[in-house]
Amino acid sequence: MALKMIQIGTGGHGYGWCRSFLPPNVEDGLIEVVAAVDTNPDVLINAKEGLGLPEDRLYTDVGRAMSENEADFCTIVVPPWAHEEVANAAVAHNLHILSEKPIADTLEASCRIADSVQQAGLKMGVTMSHRYDQDKWSLRDQIRNGGHGDLDYLMLRFTNDNRKYGSWGAFRHEIKDSLMVEGAVHQLDFMADLCGSKCQTLFAQTWNPKWGEFKGDSQGLVMMRLENGTRAVYEGAKTNAAGFNGWGRDYVRAECEKSTLILDKRHLEYHPHQPESATQNAHEGSGTEIPLLEQDKWSIAWLVEQFAHWLNGGPPMETNVEDNLQSVALVFAAIESSKTGQPVDVQEFLTKTRQEVVSP
Repeated sequence: MALKMIQIGTGGHGYGWCRSFLPPNVEDGLIEVVAAVDTNPDVLINAKEGLGLPEDRLYTDVGRAMSENEADFCTIVVPPWAHEEVANAAVAHNLHILSEKPIADTLEASCRIADSVQQAGLKMGVTMSHRYDQDKWSLRDQIRNGGHGDLDYLMLRFTNDNRKYGSWGAFRHEIKDSLMVEGAVHQLDFMADLCGSKCQTLFAQTWNPKWGEFKGDSQGLVMMRLENGTRAVYEGAKTNAAGFNGWGRDYVRAECEKSTLILDKRHLEYHPHQPESATQNAHEGSGTEIPLLEQDKWSIAWLVEQFAHWLNGGPPMETNVEDNLQSVALVFAAIESSKTGQPVDVQEFLTKTRQEVVSP
């Protein structure tokens, strides 16, 4: 039987949920969308046209939608600062939750949400869509199963020209630490996932150049040491002169024992170690191409499917709220490191914050 759900947020990124990510799962009989909510009534047209909802199932009030419709879970596809309020409403109505990243706009709020969900005996997943995108998942498969030997370190580049106000969505130009909260939350997460380990220590610097029309920091450099000994280096920039690796077209170089793997603009290749002939003149683009994995669903559509299977008794999705606290901790540890100029012990940082939140 299809799980009944309420879509919360139908404008902005909610457009994609209503018209692209949810319909395949409706067609597969996994979910049934019974209502949709947005504070802007004009964008409810996306739920009406994309999901076929009638006028009386379109709401501008979350509480009313939850009270008037029997459902198993809700989504949260609204700006990060509104996540906690919606999550609290969902818990009050005994609804499981599938939320857009990050869990919330602060580590404290993220911890409160995770604890509230767990205390209520509910399930919550977070849509870390980059990790489950076709190109990144194919790279992960190669690192883990491709015979390239142990991973030593990763380099990731996410750079674009979004310096003009509104070119990355107006709200991202308004929020504090926009690169970390709205961009690096994806990249730091899938870097740790590619490394297959929790982050041990992190050092970061973030800033906004004078030509960047952001109220928060839009550029950043982050170095991570993972608990399994691998390292990862992140270059994130939203105010560069040219966009080499924009949204969804990241550059990742994985240095492994037997090969160098390169993912660039959704093209994956490898350069094998050749001890019999010095490879001092290798250049990107000249490696052996690796075809990307193929399947019916990727990214958020796939995560919706995983969440439905979890609610129906399957294994927890990897990006369940408890495990996803690691992702949020990376973001706010980077912000803390930049502020103090010191490296941060990520696990200690998360544990301390959680203890402060739950203390009476």
